[in-house]
Amino acid sequence: MRSALKRVLNDAENIPRDARPADDTPHDGELFDAYSKAVARAAETVSPSVVNLEVFAEQNGAQTPAGSGSGFIFTPDGFVLTNSHVVARATRISVTLLDGRRTAGTVVGADPDSDLAVVRIGTPALVPARLGESSRLRVGQVAIAIGSPYGFQCTVTAGVVSALGRSLRSMSGRLIDNVIQTDAALNPGNSGGPLVDSRGAVIGVNTAVILPAQGICFAIAIDTAKYIAARLIRDGHIVRAYLGVAGMNAPLPLRMVRFYRLAKSTALMVSSIEPGSPAEKAGLQPRDMIVAYGQHPVGSVDDLHKLLSEDQIGASADLTVIRGTERLTLPVTPSNSRSAQ
Repeated sequence: MRSALKRVLNDAENIPRDARPADDTPHDGELFDAYSKAVARAAETVSPSVVNLEVFAEQNGAQTPAGSGSGFIFTPDGFVLTNSHVVARATRISVTLLDGRRTAGTVVGADPDSDLAVVRIGTPALVPARLGESSRLRVGQVAIAIGSPYGFQCTVTAGVVSALGRSLRSMSGRLIDNVIQTDAALNPGNSGGPLVDSRGAVIGVNTAVILPAQGICFAIAIDTAKYIAARLIRDGHIVRAYLGVAGMNAPLPLRMVRFYRLAKSTALMVSSIEPGSPAEKAGLQPRDMIVAYGQHPVGSVDDLHKLLSEDQIGASADLTVIRGTERLTLPVTPSNSRSAQ
């Protein structure tokens, strides 16, 4: 018996080292420590760029507090990215940096349709955040939400990217496309703060949380934010194509869908038309059912909103409508949304 045991022990000693269980296999604690270090490094990298915005609005001749939020510096000369709803009513903005410095902020431009705004501060020695590329994101990768809800400190929560390409309804009624969904919890006052990856690069702008849905959080993709911010800095506003039509989503009779071989079983039913608008000039009438714009099918208000981008201004397109039982093609030329206001 002893000789058999001795033989087994000898055989075990003769096993090649690369075939034995590794003694340095990371334990759960070591793996968790590596994750914690990655989150801590990312937070330390971007925290100097995160600011608190305290917003004041004029009421009865006095400046009264009207809310607060977060933002982050993204250029060395003091441009700050935040949410449009954070600064929507602002007549005065007080910006607090991580090092305790306070300064006044000025709204450069805001776009309620994307819930993004740019604020300018004149403080020297600023640390801009590094902007990443949201097009390279993958579901499951680490996402870290950072904010400065009170000033003088940052709050950090971590999770993963839960989904990509989501849509979120803005306060203006338009859909914000290409939204990032994450389970990194947003604390009160963190709207407008950065969502970053494990290297501290900004991948999104935190914008909303759905509390009844167990803390599902959303961030506007940084690729979208780059586009909007550049135009807000240049023009102070975002230009979109304008038709001057109001409508609602409505189902189409199945026989009509089959007869005209329509791509969608719903349409945008026109409820009203602005006088002098491109829609009126095109001959659009109330109760017309818009089923296509150019070569693109339209099944809802959101479908048409997506198609009315800046490059459609002044470009003629065919608007396909169902009027009664007849299909009509109406040439229309969208105008500048700003000139229509």
